Amino acid sequence: MSMENHQISPQGAAGVTIRKSMRSSKVEPVLFNTINAIFMIFLVVVTLYPFLNTIAVSLNAGNDTIRGGIYLWPRQWTLQNYKAVFASGTIYDAFWISVARTVLSTVLNIFLTTMLSYTLSRKEYVFRKPITVIFVLTMYFSAGLIPGYFLIKDLHLLNSFWVYIFPSMISAFNMIVIRTYIGTIPDSLVESAKIDGAGDFKIFLRIIFPLCTPVLATIALFVAVGAWNSWFDAFLYTSSRQELSTLQYELMKLLSSSMNSNSNPNVAAGVGVNQETAVSMVTPLSIRAAITIVASVPILVVYPFLQKYFVVGLNVGSVKE
Repeated sequence: MSMENHQISPQGAAGVTIRKSMRSSKVEPVLFNTINAIFMIFLVVVTLYPFLNTIAVSLNAGNDTIRGGIYLWPRQWTLQNYKAVFASGTIYDAFWISVARTVLSTVLNIFLTTMLSYTLSRKEYVFRKPITVIFVLTMYFSAGLIPGYFLIKDLHLLNSFWVYIFPSMISAFNMIVIRTYIGTIPDSLVESAKIDGAGDFKIFLRIIFPLCTPVLATIALFVAVGAWNSWFDAFLYTSSRQELSTLQYELMKLLSSSMNSNSNPNVAAGVGVNQETAVSMVTPLSIRAAITIVASVPILVVYPFLQKYFVVGLNVGSVKE
């Protein structure tokens, strides 16, 4: 048999290559999707497990929780942990103070920071660079806790609700993010509005502010979470006025009381302990889990309404016109 019979024609070699590439093109997407699905399932499990475990611990009897072994399902169901959290009547007033603080801080921070960002984004504004530098410096240098306290005192904001609002009305970091986003808006829109006779404030309200909705929704969530979780300023500035106490500060005091005394927080709150409570005694671990859930639920309720803006908002300034 001649050697020519064993040689593969160029057309045959090309056909083999095409078939291999077709098989490869079919296998690679399946392999990628499989690995991606496994990784995402693992990521979801790792992310959700701590939260689900915290819910299980908060719904489990405190004395039984000490034994350990609570994972995704309570072993001895009880609502005593949540009853201990809400045993004090100050919790309800503190909740509304926290709500008012969060709403006002978020609205004012978003509006004023966006207005500042728009001003500093205008190239015709002469002082935009030095003012930007001044704001950026505040991100790296701080006077400290004691000078800050005396400043609040000199401004007559001690034991006042407005001590929660005024210091958080402007954020240098948020200003930089929003200004970057405003830079992606075509200047032709502003120029057209000026030709039609619109002033700067009308341009800001009618054009700039609505177009910044994605980044503003993202920033709003960050500001709201920070305002909702804050308790240290209540401890520093309004601790002598119980009616101005925030939810987080009250929960912190309850947790601190339960951990220091290692006893039933109902006793610390002045609530009598009956036989049912004695059987379902709360512990620092169980009360901490209940406090975590109570503090996080309001933000979890708000998040779905802002989630759709996150992809656009977090990619701010990545694409220029």
